Amino acid sequence: MSVVFAGDPVIPNFGQGSACERNNGWFCTDWLHAHWGDTLQPALVQHIELSLIAIGIGLAIASALALVGFRYRLLDAPIGVLADFLYTIPSLALFQLLVPFTGLTVTTVEIALVSYTLLILYRNMIAGLDAVPADTLEAARGTGLTRVQTFTRVELPLALPTIIAGLRIATVSTVSIATVAAFVIPQGLGRPIFIALDQNIFKTEILASGLLVIALALFADALLVLGQRLLTPWTRVA
Repeated sequence: MSVVFAGDPVIPNFGQGSACERNNGWFCTDWLHAHWGDTLQPALVQHIELSLIAIGIGLAIASALALVGFRYRLLDAPIGVLADFLYTIPSLALFQLLVPFTGLTVTTVEIALVSYTLLILYRNMIAGLDAVPADTLEAARGTGLTRVQTFTRVELPLALPTIIAGLRIATVSTVSIATVAAFVIPQGLGRPIFIALDQNIFKTEILASGLLVIALALFADALLVLGQRLLTPWTRVA
C-alpha cells in the first residue's frame, strides 16, 4: 500500500507494503518494479530531454563564439570572461534571477544549463584550435588550401579530440546539474529525489534516482568516447 500524491512520485506508507518498504530499506526491488513506469521512467526521459536540449544549444552557441574568438583574438578574452562569470553563478541563484523574467518554466532551466556549458565548450574549442602546430598550417597553405579549407580540413580535425574532451565534460556536468531543475519545474530525476527527501526520506527512491543520474552520465560519456574514436581514427593506438 502506498500514499499517492497527484502528479508526484510515489512515497510509501512505511506502516504498510512489503517488509523492505515498512523498514524503509535502501533498495526495495518490489517498489522499483511497481513504480518504474509511473515514477522513474518518466523522470529519466525528462532528464534526457533537458540535458540534450542544453548540450545542443550550448554546443551551437559555443561553436559560434569560438569561431569569433579564434578569428578576432581581441574578442577572445571578453568572451572567455563572460563564460567564466556565468559559470560561477550558483544554479539556485541563477534560477532566482531568471524566474521573474521567464517564470517557473523549462526555459528558465535551459538558460541556466546552457550557461554552464559555455565555459567548458568555449575554452576547449579555443585550446584545441590554438594547439594546431604552426608548421602544419604552413604546409597546408603551401599546398594551395584557402583559409576556409585549411580550417575545415586541417585545424578543425586536429582540434577535434580536445573539443570532444570538452563536450564530454560539459555533458557529464549538465546531466548532473539538471538534477536541481526540480527546484523550478517538476521534471527530471531530481524530482523524485526531492519528493523523497521531503516526504519521510524514502531511501529506495533517492538511491534509484541517483543511480540513474550516474548511469546516464556514464552512458553519455561512453557514447562520446565512441564517437571520438570514429571521428578521429588517427588517434587510435595500435
